[in-house]
Amino acid sequence: MVTIISTMETQVSNGPAANCLSNGPVSTDDSKTNLIVNYLPQSMTQEEFKSLFGSIGDIESCKLVRDKITGQSLGYGFVNYVDPNDADKAINTLNGLKLQTKTIKVSYARPSSASIRDANLYVSGLPKAMSQKDMEQLFSQYGRIITSRILVDQVTAGISRGVGFIRFDKRNEAEEAIKGLNGQKPLGAAEPITVKFANNPSQKTGQALLTQLYQTAAPACHGTPCPTRHSASDSTIY
Repeated sequence: MVTIISTMETQVSNGPAANCLSNGPVSTDDSKTNLIVNYLPQSMTQEEFKSLFGSIGDIESCKLVRDKITGQSLGYGFVNYVDPNDADKAINTLNGLKLQTKTIKVSYARPSSASIRDANLYVSGLPKAMSQKDMEQLFSQYGRIITSRILVDQVTAGISRGVGFIRFDKRNEAEEAIKGLNGQKPLGAAEPITVKFANNPSQKTGQALLTQLYQTAAPACHGTPCPTRHSASDSTIY
């Protein structure tokens, strides 16, 4: 049920201003106060997000992450509490809470480190019938998946564009996935899929395609929620 994105530097930004966000990204100084919240309903507002977690204790900063181009929620956010005890209480109280059709996941955000950077994969050539769950099952044999996403065409009622993103827990897991799946034909595929690092500077074509897809789909989002959702990974906001 996880979606994505993957998070390419060109796609996920600070988004619209958040009324509970301090200047700059969420602090990662204290790993015991900083939480990541996944699988949020896309319709959830910044105010609702703040209210839910503010009911546990005093919040230093929080952020509902939105897509840079469409402004739509990506279905995840970050909360940094003043007191580590409140962060622990939030996990115990709110993790697994059902909101609309989603069951949210609340956990400590991982501090950035070399071993978890650059673990985002760009996947193209996916069968149009492949679901998010199918893609995760295909890649999960290589390691722990933090987030994933399949891009859909909002104009054609959410039909897959055959492009997806996978973020692994560690870079070496992503490397193994490339070795094992790049150039292979998954079940239902007419052509081999391409699997490569999403944030590799040499892969500008993949980033350009993603930007183009969003720009093409963006007009259809006006006035109605776009069928994109998604979650995130560590404490670094891309």
